[in-house]
Amino acid sequence: MDYLSTLPLSGQLINLLAALVLLTSFMLLVQLRLVSVIHTFAWQGALVAAVTVIVAWSGHHGHLYLSALITFVIKAMFIPWLLHYHVNSLGLRRYVSAHPPVTGLMIASMLVVFSYYIILPIELIGDVGESRNIIAITLSVVLIGLLGMIIRHHAIGQVVSFMSIENGLFFAAVATTKGMPLVVELGIAFDVLVAAVLFGVFFFDIHGRVGSMDVDDMTRLSETRD
Repeated sequence: MDYLSTLPLSGQLINLLAALVLLTSFMLLVQLRLVSVIHTFAWQGALVAAVTVIVAWSGHHGHLYLSALITFVIKAMFIPWLLHYHVNSLGLRRYVSAHPPVTGLMIASMLVVFSYYIILPIELIGDVGESRNIIAITLSVVLIGLLGMIIRHHAIGQVVSFMSIENGLFFAAVATTKGMPLVVELGIAFDVLVAAVLFGVFFFDIHGRVGSMDVDDMTRLSETRD
């Protein structure tokens, strides 16, 4: 609490949003319906865009407002809309995952503790200041995203977990560097956009060939062919 009270208002807001980004990572693990997973991912994208706005306001970086707008449009609107389109087109709106959310939450909590333990040597090496909490939360978001890719058995759910990792990395890059060059941010946004479109093409191709988006069904099909 003393540490947070010494931060400027912008730093406190960024740490608050960082906690909310981490919360959305936990929510991605407990959601069993694909539609709810997509909605949570959209909120996470909106939070990342909000962090970019705060960094732009505190550092007087005008180009970051454009970056925040692009981030919000792509990650909070377009990609969720595209995923909704795939879910509806493939008849998966009522799909419910079978993975146990309690187990995922327990493992995710341990990953958060592990992440904060990992950054302790960094604090001893040098003064990382207000970035230490951002680094720990980013590492937690990345590890929880990897966990989501492991425990989820549906291709769309795994893709959302993968994109949540990118959200965490982008959040860390903006919050710790106080804004990347616009050309770099545009390049990242374009890469994410292309990846989302390509994933959609693969979804339809896999469903057409296998008749399912469940990874276990794909594994059984491979074993049968062998």
